[in-house]
Amino acid sequence: MRTQPFLVLCFLVVCHFGFSQNKLSGKVTNEKQQPLNGAHIHAGDKSAASNPMGEYEIRNLPDGNQKIFISYVGYKTLDTLVNINDNVVLNVMLKPDITALKEVVIREKGNAPKTTASEQKIKSETIERYSNQTLGDALKEVAGVSILKTGSTIVKPVINGLHSSRVPIINNNVRLEDQQWGAEHAPNMDINSAGKITVIKGASSLQYGGDAVGGIVIIEPLSVKKDTLFGKTIVNMVSNGRGGSITSSLHKGNSKGWAWNVLGTFKYLGDREAPDYVLSNTGNRESNFSGDLKYIGDDYSITGFYSFYKAQIGILRASHIGNSTDLVNSINNQAPAYIADFTYTLNAPRQEVEHHLAKINFHKKLDPNSQLEVQYAYQFNNRLEYDLRRGDNANKAALDLDLTTHALQADWKRETDNWQTKIGVNAAYQTNYASPATGIRPLIPNYDKYDAGAYAVVSHSFSDDFTLEGGLRYDYSRVEATKFYLKSRWEERGYNNDFQNIIVGEEGNQWLTKPTFSFHNVSGSIGARKEFGDHWSWLNNISLATRNPNPSEFFSDGLHHSTGMIELGDLRLKKEKALKFSSALSRKGETFSFEINPYLNSISDFMYLTPIGQETTIRGAFLVWEYRQTNARLLGIDVHSNWKINSNFEHDFALAYVNGRDLTNSKALIDMPPLNISNALRFTKKEWNRLQLELKSELVFRQNQYPDNNFITNTIANNQFVPTLVDISTPPKAYHLLHFNSEMKLKAFKGIQTTVGLSVQNIFNTNYRDYLNRQRFFADELGRNFQLQLKFNY
Repeated sequence: MRTQPFLVLCFLVVCHFGFSQNKLSGKVTNEKQQPLNGAHIHAGDKSAASNPMGEYEIRNLPDGNQKIFISYVGYKTLDTLVNINDNVVLNVMLKPDITALKEVVIREKGNAPKTTASEQKIKSETIERYSNQTLGDALKEVAGVSILKTGSTIVKPVINGLHSSRVPIINNNVRLEDQQWGAEHAPNMDINSAGKITVIKGASSLQYGGDAVGGIVIIEPLSVKKDTLFGKTIVNMVSNGRGGSITSSLHKGNSKGWAWNVLGTFKYLGDREAPDYVLSNTGNRESNFSGDLKYIGDDYSITGFYSFYKAQIGILRASHIGNSTDLVNSINNQAPAYIADFTYTLNAPRQEVEHHLAKINFHKKLDPNSQLEVQYAYQFNNRLEYDLRRGDNANKAALDLDLTTHALQADWKRETDNWQTKIGVNAAYQTNYASPATGIRPLIPNYDKYDAGAYAVVSHSFSDDFTLEGGLRYDYSRVEATKFYLKSRWEERGYNNDFQNIIVGEEGNQWLTKPTFSFHNVSGSIGARKEFGDHWSWLNNISLATRNPNPSEFFSDGLHHSTGMIELGDLRLKKEKALKFSSALSRKGETFSFEINPYLNSISDFMYLTPIGQETTIRGAFLVWEYRQTNARLLGIDVHSNWKINSNFEHDFALAYVNGRDLTNSKALIDMPPLNISNALRFTKKEWNRLQLELKSELVFRQNQYPDNNFITNTIANNQFVPTLVDISTPPKAYHLLHFNSEMKLKAFKGIQTTVGLSVQNIFNTNYRDYLNRQRFFADELGRNFQLQLKFNY
């Protein structure tokens, strides 16, 4: 442990050094090799114009792939992707555009950004670093985003304290419908298929729905618009889990005609390990494929896309307990009830998930300023959850759900110098089928769901430094379910007084019911953006979001096998309404950038899952969690900064804090992320094969704001029942982790750029438990993990 102070000292000392910059330069000419004066060159968020000699120069570009646009009136615009890892010279010859010459419109272009929402993007290099992990792990790079975990492989993003149905995930312009309501259901997508990830905090993106109480994650695949063919393969080998992954992709771009992309990923890992023991039955498998085919015409394009995701995920064996005494001992003694030798075998309990997504998209450019997009998307999700069963049922799933979703949407967009208008409509039909072959009453019943919505968003730039944006959305939703209730549970929940009219039949000790719910929702947002000089901007946004209870919150009734918890929904739940104010002050300079983002989210009828006791069934003893509602307030702040200290050193800082209060009951909200701070120091040396070294500090404080949900149960001691306190409320201690990451680019093979990366997570093999891990009651988090990554670009 003596090395820890030394590394911390190094971490502070190296903060006095700096970071290098890249320059893009070149010459723009026509087909007669004549220089074009005044050509517009755009790279990332920077731009320049060519001089009378046709020469241009853009400095301070970051490493990585950059979209480059070069345009000149009367000539075809060049739209290409350039990998920038050093000074790059790009000489361009533009071709005449006869069609454009017939429709030349001379106008002054406004430069003011049109959005008033706080957006943060994750670069492709960061996504590749997390190639072997999950979407949620990568999103932790964004300040204000935490992760909710069930074990080590089921990871969901938490934005400003909110998660699951409150954070829609938009994958390639399709809202992911994969039974996302469950806190222990990881997004069914391959992170390697993402070319860019954008996080929007709050409900201001009305285009994607009015129920994004927490925020939205938008995933866009790599899009290549020039005539080229290239590929990429990433191989990962990790020590913790003793496995790895391989992902490979090919991309054929084109400015006109046919273009396509294909990608495949395979992951294989065995049991993970905490510092002191094996986390038995925590291996996982993944087999993924995605591809698209696109035809690009003069003013239109048609795209067909398909993706397949298949995962097998082991659930920590120690989370399924045999009796009340074992359950209490596991929670109170902080030791796993089951530990076995390492194995690659996946036993019960486990999840098996398949997700198919297919879509066809038509895009039409109506005129130079407006465009229309029409899309149909189909999704099919099959979820199998295996419990510990015996005899003929040993290999039979305890939960078998098929979720099918059809979605149709149309969006029209018009953009001029000062105005941007988006109008759209959507409709969706979803059906859930719970297979009776399991022999167990399903946690989620059969249901049909109908959705329809319409929105309009208008943005106007009053000047180059001031923009106002406003939007309104209406949604209609109807759910028709068919569900059996045990008569004892029906009376226990008090439904015999309020829902007698939905009973349509009787079978033994069960009522057959047909509950139906309809909702009319209105959501909206209004925001302003003010620029101060070349570096400062101030964004303010007020949004109203409305979210209906999801099927889990309405109908849950029994053991959730992947968590080892009994969950109870409530038919009385009402829709929740969130009014959020957020502000973001940012500065983007050449050497120092930062953003500070305070927010206040007032949520009426906030739905949450809370423990209420424990119950013993024929399959063992389990904690009982119940959905409830209250009025809540979330107050928080996110801060992040980037300091390019000098030509070799760069420092990143991020802080996130949220305080969640149950206003109705005057207590803290459950499952709010604690204060967390991260520091990363990065050293780069281009002359040494673009060497990059990074040391990252992750400090997570103890959550001191939490509700007391402890309860008393009887355990057996000396053949006597003994009342025992079950402490399921006290959060774990604070923890501090150090991580190391490095990479170097080599030219080992002709025409192939090879990147070798070595990383170490949890360098000091620290024992800790995380408050936002649903399995923190049963075992420690992962110990040290080495990862070797090989990346080939060809």
